[in-house]
Amino acid sequence: MRLTGLRLTALIFALGLVFGLACAGTAFAVQSHMVNARGDLNSALNQLDAAEADKAGHRANAIKLVQEAIQQVNLGISAGAR
Repeated sequence: MRLTGLRLTALIFALGLVFGLACAGTAFAVQSHMVNARGDLNSALNQLDAAEADKAGHRANAIKLVQEAIQQVNLGISAGAR
């Protein structure tokens, strides 16, 4: 069977997609605790956003710290995927 240009391109794309998804799935599966922590931090951020603003600055500080924690978890996930 001879592959024409379009079919060859489609085959290469499909193989790349399958390989990429397999690698990405493996990276995230190994880091399930980090991914779960990020989800929990995002839930906490949503709750803090919904809370009343009058907390003597503590709510605003908590939002900032949770956002920093999410950033650190994202960096950790990226570092672990290498």
